[in-house]
Amino acid sequence: MVFHVVAVGRVQEAVLRTACDDYLRRARRAAKILVHEVAAAGRAGSTPVVARRLEGERLQRATPDGVVQVALTRTGRAASSEEFARLVGRWRDGARDVAFLVGGAHGLPDEMLAHADLTLSLSSMTLPHEVARLVLFEQLYRAGTILRGEPYHKGRRT
Repeated sequence: MVFHVVAVGRVQEAVLRTACDDYLRRARRAAKILVHEVAAAGRAGSTPVVARRLEGERLQRATPDGVVQVALTRTGRAASSEEFARLVGRWRDGARDVAFLVGGAHGLPDEMLAHADLTLSLSSMTLPHEVARLVLFEQLYRAGTILRGEPYHKGRRT
């Protein structure tokens, strides 16, 4: 079982890239994670609608067939770290790979959100797509520690 992170653009900011690399390395101790990056629309994205469409097409082409598609969006399902860990555990124990879809500066196209198996929110606040990727990697790492009962997770125990 593989987790795919299919994302628009590269993480440009050195500090964010270093943090992403660190959490990705940690998360890979618990699960196989592959990162697929597609080009941002750039000048071809003359409007946000056009940019979303172009980037959505690129994301769809880069997404492996037959995966559970999880679209990351501010308006998606909210989950605590514990709830996310339970989802990760179910996916990890399942037969299908999972692809987390991370849009560009203008988000994901409506068609991609409508066809996703799950829309998930990392925050109700709008996050830059590079920060969203960092949060996703950290939460995948945290999910691994929760599932293994390791001490990293500092969530409130009830």
